[in-house]
Amino acid sequence: MNGNELPEAGEQIRGVIEEVIYHNENNGYTVLSVAPENGGEPVTAVGELPFAAEGETIVVSGRWELHQTYGRQLHFDSYEKQLPVGAEGMLRYLSSGAVKGVGPMTAKKIVETFGDETFEVMEKNPEFLARINGISPKKAAEIGRNFASQFGMRKALMFLAEYFGSTLAARIYKKWGAASEEIIRRNPYVLCDEIEGIGFERADRVAEDLGVETNDPHRIDAGIEYTLNYHAINSGHCFLPEDKLSETVTAMLGISEKETADSILRLQSAGRLRRAESGGKAYIYLARYYDAERYVAEKLILLHDNASQIPASMISGEIALIERESGLRYAAMQKRAITAALTNGVMILTGGPGTGKTTVIKALIRIFTQTGYRIALAAPTGRAAKRMSEATGEEAKTLHRLLEAEFGGKESRFNRCESQPLDEDVFIIDEMSMVDILLMDAFLHAVKRGARLVLIGDADQLPSVGAGNVLYDLIASETLTTVCLKEIFRQAKESRIVTNAHAINAGEYPVLNDRDNDFFFVRRDADEEIADTVKTLWTTRLPRTYGKEIVSQIQVITPSRKGCAGTEALNVMLQEALNPPSKDKVQMKDRGRIFRTGDKIMQIKNDYEIPWKKGRHESQGVFNGDVGTIARISYGEQKIEVDYEGRIATYDFAQVEELDHAYAITVHKSQGSEYPVVILPLYTYAPPLLTRELLYTAVTRARKMVIIVGSEIAVKRMVDQSRRPKRFTGLRAFLRLASENA
Repeated sequence: MNGNELPEAGEQIRGVIEEVIYHNENNGYTVLSVAPENGGEPVTAVGELPFAAEGETIVVSGRWELHQTYGRQLHFDSYEKQLPVGAEGMLRYLSSGAVKGVGPMTAKKIVETFGDETFEVMEKNPEFLARINGISPKKAAEIGRNFASQFGMRKALMFLAEYFGSTLAARIYKKWGAASEEIIRRNPYVLCDEIEGIGFERADRVAEDLGVETNDPHRIDAGIEYTLNYHAINSGHCFLPEDKLSETVTAMLGISEKETADSILRLQSAGRLRRAESGGKAYIYLARYYDAERYVAEKLILLHDNASQIPASMISGEIALIERESGLRYAAMQKRAITAALTNGVMILTGGPGTGKTTVIKALIRIFTQTGYRIALAAPTGRAAKRMSEATGEEAKTLHRLLEAEFGGKESRFNRCESQPLDEDVFIIDEMSMVDILLMDAFLHAVKRGARLVLIGDADQLPSVGAGNVLYDLIASETLTTVCLKEIFRQAKESRIVTNAHAINAGEYPVLNDRDNDFFFVRRDADEEIADTVKTLWTTRLPRTYGKEIVSQIQVITPSRKGCAGTEALNVMLQEALNPPSKDKVQMKDRGRIFRTGDKIMQIKNDYEIPWKKGRHESQGVFNGDVGTIARISYGEQKIEVDYEGRIATYDFAQVEELDHAYAITVHKSQGSEYPVVILPLYTYAPPLLTRELLYTAVTRARKMVIIVGSEIAVKRMVDQSRRPKRFTGLRAFLRLASENA
C-alpha cells in the first residue's frame, strides 16, 4: 500500500497499547499508539475508550482517515480490551500505573518473581507479593485490593459496553464504580434518574434484555415519570390531566389501568408526584413543577401587597422633573406605568415594538436610584441582557448570572436562594415571555421580602421553551398590576417593521409592497428557489446595494430545522458561501457536520463550566443562544476556541456537540435577540408552525431591516392562524387562590 491509499471502512486492528497519547476523563476521548500484533509500524487510533492503559491488548474497528496535520489515523467506533498475556505484556501493563501502588520498579520485581503467573498471584494470592524485598504484607494486601478493583472495573465496563457507548459507560462507572452492574440489574430504570443522556426508552431496552417483567413496579413508575417529562414538560405543560396520563401510560407499557393507577398513588405517597383537583377533574404534576407554580404565585402576591409606599406627590414631581430636563413628554399610559411600578410591589409592563417600554424603564431607573433603592436589571438570555444594557446605559445580567448559577449533572444549582438572598431592592426583568416556571421559581426564592419587581415583556410572542406560560398567566390572572402600552410613537410609526408587526399581531396582513422603507418582500412561489435566493441576498445583492459592512449584520431566521430552507440545509449552503474551506482554515468533523475557523456558531444548551477569558478577566459559563465565531481549532490540544464578542471560550473536542452553525437559526432560538437585518424564508412546512405568533416573533427580531423570501400565500396563512399553544398550567389558579387568601 502506498502512502496515499487508505483501507476501506470496517478496518480492524489487534495489538498492544504502546502509549496513551491523550485521554479525556470526562468523555473517554482517547488517542492511542497501538503496536499491531502481526508486526509493522505503530498505528495511531482515535476514539472513545474509557480507562485505557499501556500494555493492554486491544482490538479496534473503524475507518482510516488522513489528517492534514497528523497523518493516517484509525477512527474507531468499537473496541474490545483484554488483559495482556505473557511476562513482557504484564510488565508493560503494570509499569503504566494501571494498578494503584505499583510503579515501574515494583512492577519489574513482581514480574521477575512470578513471570507468566503474575496476574493469577495478584488476583488469588496477593499475600505472596510480600515475599518480594520492599513489599510489606500491608502493601501486598493493598496491591491485591487495587488489582481486584481493576478487575471489577473491567467487568463492569464489559457489561456496560453491551448497552452503551464508551462516553456513557464512563459516566455510569464514575457514578457507581464496580457496583454498576449490580445496581442496573436490580433496577435498570435508575439510569433515567441518575445518568444524563439516558432516557426511559433506552433504559427499557436494557430492562427487557435483562428479563424485567412488563408490569414490574419500577418500570411503571419510570414510565409515568417519563410520560410527564416527555409528553408534558417537553411540550411546555406543567401537568397532565390524570385520565390522559393514565391512558397514555397504559397503552405505552401494555399494562392494566389498575396497575397504572396503583403506580400513580405509589409515586404520590413517595412525594414524587402531586395531585391537584378542579371542577371534578384531577391533574397530575411532577412534584417540582407543582411546588414551583404554587411558590411563584404565593411569593408574587406577597411581594405585590407588601412593598413600602412612595408618596404620590414625590412621583408626580419626579416625572415632571425628568420631562423638563429631557424635553420628553410621557404619554398617559407611560405615566401610569411609572406610577404603578412605584406604588406596587409587582408591576407587569407589556407592549409591542415602538410603544415606549424602554423610555419607562429609564425613568424608573432614575427615580428608584434617586430614592435610594438598589436596582438590578436582568433578562433570560445573554443577548437580551446585552440589548437591555445598550438601551438603558446600565449593566444588565442574565438571570442565571444574577442567581450565581452553577452546573452539575442534569441541571443548574443557584447559589442565591432564600438562605442567601439577592441584595437589591428593585428588579427590572425584561423578555419575561421567555422565562419558564422553574427559572421564575429559582429567581423568586432569591428575592427578599419587601423587594419590588418590574416584569417586562410582550405576551404576544412565543412562550418560553421550558415548561409554563408565566407571563401570559400572570396577566390573565388579573391579580397583579398590569399596564399595556399600545400607542405607537411618531418615530416608530415611520418604520414599516413596527407597523407591520402590529398589523400581524392584530390579525391584519402586512404591507409587502413598500420598497422605500425597511420591510421588503421577495416573492418566490417555488420552495426550491427560496434557499438560493437567501444565499444570493446575503452574498451579493445586499452588499452591492448597502456595502460590504452589511454582511456581518445579517441573520437568517427560519421557522424550522427541516425542509429546503430549514436551518440544516441553509447552514450547509451558507457556510460554503460565506466561509468556504481554504488552506488557511483548520476544520474538524462532528456527526456529519464540518466546523471551520471563521464559522458563525451558536451554543445550544446552558453549560456553566466552559471556561472563558476576556482580557485579564476569567470566568465560566456559556449559555443557550449565545452566538460567536470559531477563532481557533487545535488538534494537538483537542480544543476549539470560540469568540463570543470578546469572550474567548474554550471547548474540548467532545463538547462540540453543544455547538451548532448559526448562519440560519430557528425563530425559537432567536427569542430575546435583536439583529440589524433579518432574512425570513417562508416555505412549505408543518402546519403547527404556520402561526401568527411565530411570524410576529420573527419580524420583531429585526432592528433595521426585514426581508421575507417566499410566497404571499404563506404570509397570509400565518396571519390568519393564531395558535397560541395551549399549555396545561396552574399558575393562574394558584395566583387567584393566593390573592383570595392574602
